[in-house]
Amino acid sequence: MPLFVGLMSGTSLDGIDAALVRCGEGRPELLDAVGVPMPETLRADLLALCQADAVRFADLARAESAFCRRQAEAVQQLLERNHLDAGAIAAIGSHGQTIEHAPDGEAPYTCQLDNPSLLAELTGCAVVGDFRRRDLAAGGQAAPLAPAFHAALFSDSDEWRAVLNLGGFANLTLLPPGSRALPVTGFDTGPANTLLDAWYARHHDHGHYDADGRWAAAGTVDAALLERLLEDPFFARHPPKSTGREYFHLAWLEAQLSGREAARDVQATLAELTARSIALGVTQTLGPVPATLIPCGGGTHNADLLQRLGRHLPTLTLAGCETFGWHADWLEAGAFAWLAWRRLEGLPGNLPAVTGAAGGRVLGGLYSR
Repeated sequence: MPLFVGLMSGTSLDGIDAALVRCGEGRPELLDAVGVPMPETLRADLLALCQADAVRFADLARAESAFCRRQAEAVQQLLERNHLDAGAIAAIGSHGQTIEHAPDGEAPYTCQLDNPSLLAELTGCAVVGDFRRRDLAAGGQAAPLAPAFHAALFSDSDEWRAVLNLGGFANLTLLPPGSRALPVTGFDTGPANTLLDAWYARHHDHGHYDADGRWAAAGTVDAALLERLLEDPFFARHPPKSTGREYFHLAWLEAQLSGREAARDVQATLAELTARSIALGVTQTLGPVPATLIPCGGGTHNADLLQRLGRHLPTLTLAGCETFGWHADWLEAGAFAWLAWRRLEGLPGNLPAVTGAAGGRVLGGLYSR
């Protein structure tokens, strides 16, 4: 089966993940992966673009070029570690860096900073990029796209399974037993690491995140603040739905603060918000059905968050990605390797039941080596 490289940089902006995946008709196989940290200057530039009301084209182009060159470094590291040359790779699947995602309204759009042409030149590999906009053009949310990959990897003939990605935002994939004639569903449940990281960084001089959730665990949940946050209409919306930094950001949080809260209590409340909103998404769609929950993404390293999830979802059994031959950190990068394979095979990469698109669509544009 051919080899693909998937590239993913999430909304946490902490680095670029590159996964080497063997794809074919069977289950995709993770062979190796590397993560390269985002340089501080580039991270600051990307964060500024995500938060800007207006930007200059020159600033976009400069950040895009620097980001693309960092992607190429990740690919090169991965190939060298595995003693491969560019010719061994059928294609790179490049997600790009999401700057803004606004799939609702009169003129829906989604913007991922990426340059597949430059990436093809730098790596010598074919590149598949711009995965999201075809689903958007077909009336979909353009997100989440990973559920089709989750279905290929984790579906079981006998039991319900739920895949929970804890990145900057949390998204959920519900996989019915193969014996049931039910569609795979998936959607964003709300913020995960993005608000936790931003609030932590505001109150600490060093570090971008609350390691292991220790600061949140030391705080006390502010019940009144939590209820105000949960009143946001996004949480009550039924799928399909997706979201991003342009909706959930520090200004959204600050609008609900009295100014008298202790900083670590706010952190605890944000962790509880993440757990409660995920649990709400599960109960709205799955109900009390026993299922296996498979967490992935950076949030799996947050012990406090996982404990909160366990309390709110007692009927679900947590199972690590490693049980299924994958590492939780590389699942999203693996998804875009698999989506690149789907593109080369001329197969749809989206799930209309997830995104709301008018039908299955072949996703991404191909940039030859």
